[in-house]
Amino acid sequence: MAGDDHFGLFGLPARFDLDPQALESAWRTVAAQVHPDRYATASPAERRVAMQWAARANEAYRLLRDPLLRARYLCEQAGVDLQTESNTAMDPEFLMQQMTWREMLDDARDDAQALAALQAELQQARETMRATLSRLLDQDRDYATAGLKVREWMFVEKLAEELAQAQPAA
Repeated sequence: MAGDDHFGLFGLPARFDLDPQALESAWRTVAAQVHPDRYATASPAERRVAMQWAARANEAYRLLRDPLLRARYLCEQAGVDLQTESNTAMDPEFLMQQMTWREMLDDARDDAQALAALQAELQQARETMRATLSRLLDQDRDYATAGLKVREWMFVEKLAEELAQAQPAA
């Protein structure tokens, strides 16, 4: 097996914009090579190594197929410490938007139409962030700014989870 990073493991370029079919195909190829069934009669050490490679391939695939996790991985590979647990500083405009979304969520907990409107806004924010990260990571190679956008996207996903929990009973 080759590849010092997740992209290298699958023989793919280290890019945010990744062809999902190419990723899945590469993962299937690697997974087939290291599947534990292929090593059923191998020595215990060989079986253990195959299991480790299979686990690595599965984890790499899980991470790379999710755009947010892929962006985070690219930033971290470039040496950007996202400080997700300790750094809450964000762009003031995004902080204002965050407050607006929180108010919308609080005001609309029992209003399916208002919740749907918020869900649409969050989906648009995801699409905008995805396009922005594509530019920042693949074209500009501005990993520091991309790291800030990744943290913002993480907030959007957290809010989307809260929104899903707030859906009114049907």
